[in-house]
Amino acid sequence: MHTDDLSSDDEDPTGTNNRIGRIPLHWYDDYEHIGYDAHGQKVIKSSQGDNLDRALEEADREQGKFVVYDALNAKNVELTERQITLLRRMQSGAFAHPEHDANPDYIDYYSGIPEISGLNSNRYEKKSRFQPSAYEKLQVRRLLHRLKCGSINMDFLPFLLWKGDEEDELALRKGPQHIAPPKQPPPGHAYSYNPPEEYLPSQEELEEWAKLDPEDRPYGNFIPQKYDNLRSVGAYQDAVKERFERCLDLYLCPRVMKRRLNIDPESLVPRLPRASDLRPFPTTKCIEYRDGEESSVVRCLSVSPDGQFLVSGGEDGVLRLWEVQTGRLVRKWDLAEKPITSIEWNPNRSHHCVLAGIGKCALIIATGTGSIDDAEVTDALLSEASSIKSGGNIAPESRAAKAVKWVSLKKLNKLASTSSIAISAYGGTIGPVVILQTNRDVSSVRWHRKGDYFVTVSPKAGAAAVLIHQLSKAASQQPFGKTKGEVQLACFHPVKPFLFVASKEHVRVYHLVKQVMVKRLMSGCRHISSLDVHVSGDHVVVGSLDRRLVWFDLDLASTPYKTLKYHERALRSVGFHPRYPLMASASDDGSIHVFHSMVYSDLMRNPLIVPVKVLRGHSVVNSLGALAMVFHPTQPWLFSAGADGKIHLFQDL
Repeated sequence: MHTDDLSSDDEDPTGTNNRIGRIPLHWYDDYEHIGYDAHGQKVIKSSQGDNLDRALEEADREQGKFVVYDALNAKNVELTERQITLLRRMQSGAFAHPEHDANPDYIDYYSGIPEISGLNSNRYEKKSRFQPSAYEKLQVRRLLHRLKCGSINMDFLPFLLWKGDEEDELALRKGPQHIAPPKQPPPGHAYSYNPPEEYLPSQEELEEWAKLDPEDRPYGNFIPQKYDNLRSVGAYQDAVKERFERCLDLYLCPRVMKRRLNIDPESLVPRLPRASDLRPFPTTKCIEYRDGEESSVVRCLSVSPDGQFLVSGGEDGVLRLWEVQTGRLVRKWDLAEKPITSIEWNPNRSHHCVLAGIGKCALIIATGTGSIDDAEVTDALLSEASSIKSGGNIAPESRAAKAVKWVSLKKLNKLASTSSIAISAYGGTIGPVVILQTNRDVSSVRWHRKGDYFVTVSPKAGAAAVLIHQLSKAASQQPFGKTKGEVQLACFHPVKPFLFVASKEHVRVYHLVKQVMVKRLMSGCRHISSLDVHVSGDHVVVGSLDRRLVWFDLDLASTPYKTLKYHERALRSVGFHPRYPLMASASDDGSIHVFHSMVYSDLMRNPLIVPVKVLRGHSVVNSLGALAMVFHPTQPWLFSAGADGKIHLFQDL
């Protein structure tokens, strides 16, 4: 034990050192003492002298001695060799105590050698286990005889003398595989010598038994009888006959060994995460949007990019603008007496206009919901289309000149808004601005992600079924000279210059710059009804009228990655959420199925598709249920519309 391991009390046995503790020493600057010792006496300050005195003391001090001033006790302390050694070791970065072993020998407290413990662990095995049987002794004698004769040597053994328990003797046999005969069922109560009364047949049952064939009788040729004791039971008259027939069946009837796989069915099905771990997703109906008038069938929905407004189109030809948070009907436009088949809000946050398809026309409607900057940008976008006069900036010799015509509605009043007051305080253009007249009915309209180009689909127009338009220049073009099949839907790729064109059974992907077909997706559906592209552009989901929801991975193959059939009737609308990993499908059964659809950036991981919620709130009217659904752009909410004329908002509560 060293002195540096002692406590402060052991270092001061006389008790004359200062015991004031960690009190600041400058408190005693005005006093002649610097503290108190263990006996309560004052510790008087000692004079240190001037610099000359200290220089003389250092000159008189022996070489190798070090003195430090102890401010707490007001005296000079000479350091010992032990203390000097500790200080030097600490300055060099080593451990202070020389006795400390930084790398001690490892002591294996927990041995890796397994130890056998438990009851009867130290019992010796039976001696009979080590004694060979008489048959094995005979086999050894025969082998020794053959070795002496020279017929075999030590390198060759015809078989293993002592076989392990793990070897299957039946598998090592030569010839056909041995198959054990099926066991006969054990005898029941009717075969007892003293059976219960209900097993004894009556006279009428015996007469019916005699009329039946032996194969149809309940116990064959055996008739249950009752005896006083077992000794009174006689021989069964058909025993030899039945045994012979059983042996004949075993001999003539072929048997096959079928190996049964003991596999847990749950291990074959992939384990899906719980729905509660995949939140948020819409669960509860919170708001219902109603008009004071008699409601008609709502066919389409669309939400503004900021999520503040909602537009709906119905069979009555009225376009309604709703406020999402309050459910208030802000404005409505009576466009025509024909139903509105498709509608979509401009995806650009600065462009406050709506594209609607109604009859043989496609309309551009300014909503007037933007700020002062957005109103100026929207007016600049619509200026060319609103002032058009000669049918659009289309070359007369082009194919699109015969298929579409631009007509300005700026000076017409028949499609004007019912109220001239702007929704936004900054006003701007409000109401229908321009109409695009086609030769056939328009079934679908979709915007490009940047909000300038849009595509219209007219299934009955033949080669002019797909038309691409540019709003800022009031121009149109017909990309195809002929179409393969009847086109149902079309939409743009979110990133690349691709155009998805869906017919009844296939989805074709075209490169608009190179003007070639890139890929054809084979859906396996009879009639495609809806189409949507993931925000990454690598995944496509398709809904059909034969209840199929088909997911395509464009990087994987042209065949479906997943085909889901959860609905009972035709699918009317499918779509991805622009921000959350959610996907939903609306069907004529009145339900909306919500899926967790996680797409990973790692190409080695497949997308995760998990059904999480079934939303119900629409009734079936004339075999039509939920006709449209759309996600909120920023929240995990879902809007739905149906044939009952109701519009619901489902939120994550």
